[in-house]
Amino acid sequence: MRDRTENSILGAVEKTIDKYRMLHAGHSILACVSGGPDSVALLHVLNTLSGKLKLRLAVAHVNHCLRGIDSDGDAAFVALLAERLGLPLYHHRADVEGYRRDHGLSIEAAARRVRYEFFRHVAEEKGFDRIATGHHSDDNAEQILMDIFRGSGHRGLSGIPPVRDGIIVRPLISLTRDDIDGYLTAKGIEARFDKSNLETRYLRNRIRHELLPDLKSSYNPGISKTLNRLAEIVGTEEQWIETLVDAVFDRIATRSRDSDRLYLSISGLKRRHTALQRRLVRKGIACIKGELKRITFTHVGLILALLEKKPSYRRLDLPDRIRVTQTDEFLVFSREAQPLRRTEGIRKAQAGSKIPRYGYQMSGPGKLYIPEIKGHISLCLTRAANIPNPFPSGQWTAFLDMDTVGFPLTVRSVLPGDRFAPMGMAGRQKVNRFLASRKIPVRERSRHPLVVDCSGRIVWVAGLRIHDRCRIQPSTQTVLMGELLLA
Repeated sequence: MRDRTENSILGAVEKTIDKYRMLHAGHSILACVSGGPDSVALLHVLNTLSGKLKLRLAVAHVNHCLRGIDSDGDAAFVALLAERLGLPLYHHRADVEGYRRDHGLSIEAAARRVRYEFFRHVAEEKGFDRIATGHHSDDNAEQILMDIFRGSGHRGLSGIPPVRDGIIVRPLISLTRDDIDGYLTAKGIEARFDKSNLETRYLRNRIRHELLPDLKSSYNPGISKTLNRLAEIVGTEEQWIETLVDAVFDRIATRSRDSDRLYLSISGLKRRHTALQRRLVRKGIACIKGELKRITFTHVGLILALLEKKPSYRRLDLPDRIRVTQTDEFLVFSREAQPLRRTEGIRKAQAGSKIPRYGYQMSGPGKLYIPEIKGHISLCLTRAANIPNPFPSGQWTAFLDMDTVGFPLTVRSVLPGDRFAPMGMAGRQKVNRFLASRKIPVRERSRHPLVVDCSGRIVWVAGLRIHDRCRIQPSTQTVLMGELLLA
């Protein structure tokens, strides 16, 4: 007879599967197993339920090759586990460090991208209906806090979706970390432990080991449940809001016959609230691009600036060959057949004494020429051990902890309302106020580009100050060095 812990866990997972319609009889499931407690519990739970739910199950594992023999040990552990359960195994040995260098990502972002690319490839090639991951409610609480710190909108506050893209499912999303540990202990199931999960140089680990425990002990013992409830409320409201957005979008948007262009009525946009304008623009991009990866709040703000009576530019080149052009009546969204410039450029439309607004994108380390200011931004990666102490950083050179910065970066002029947290100063402040305090004349402020990461955070006011959270720490391993060179 099963013990109460197992029965309660299995019951909770079945309710979650039913609530979100994750799985159906006859489905084939690819369980993503790292070897850690969460994914091992996921595999055992799904294996136990597979007969009752009539599921076909297999295991997928990615060796990130980041922890030497420990990574190889994880791979061997998962292979043995799959063999004992009599399940097919699909495994991949990845050069995550090389991928990170090539794509200018943090190590976490690179590992995540490599992982999901492999899982989707296997699912497509082998015909799996669903990809199951071991995310649980504490992971969700951590993700919501991370997104709050990054300035996310409603979609970030809705947390980790129980079902994503119709294929990725999280059957354990209603369980806590304690539930999972209790289940493994009661069943005598072993799992691997990743020591990197204790390293507080990663934001998620600081939230997990420092912030959430403090919130639980000092403010709200049920903070994880509260955040998960917030995510469910916001997620439901987000679905409802999208139906309203769809109705407006259908009235003001027109697709070309060949579907490679979309036209948004400028007059239709101008009549709407700014919040709705942002959603309509994002939807326009998604219709042409297929998704919104690498599209930031900054991109949307620059597009909305095209609605001004006399914009200083009439075209934007976005990531993945997406172009937005302003005509007299429409914003035209298109995917160009040929690659655009590596940088995301905003052309001048007028000559004048003032420097026009500009915005460019850097997909990775390299050198960017900014014609509007006749200057260059140079970015390169180096090991922290290679940087002399004290850092030889004058106002034109900056050193940032690479793990706090996510590519692609946008290099642009200041927009109204921009804020950041200058290193060494308390709290956040408006960029224009910061520039004024530095005695920078208004006409010269565009000569100090803002470097904005993929989360929309200003990481460097070039030539002046970096964001406080990006400063070099004793635990920093990889440094992003930036230089501003003006003619």
